[in-house]
Amino acid sequence: MPPVFAFALGLMGAAALVRWCVKEVKRVNAELDDVRAQSAVEPVDREALPTLKRDPQTGEYRPG
Repeated sequence: MPPVFAFALGLMGAAALVRWCVKEVKRVNAELDDVRAQSAVEPVDREALPTLKRDPQTGEYRPG
C-alpha cells in the first residue's frame, strides 16, 4: 500500500475518532445538565429532627 493511501486512511480514522469523541462529550454534558437541573436534596424540616441531650451519668450525647 503506498504511503499516501496509508496516510489518508489514518487521517480518515483520526477524523472519525474525533467526531465520535465530540458526540460523546456532548451526550455526557447533556446528561450532567439534566441531573444538575433537578433538586439535589429535598428540604429538611429542622424542627422535626431530634435534638441531642447530654446524659448526666455517662457524659455522652443521646437523642432525647
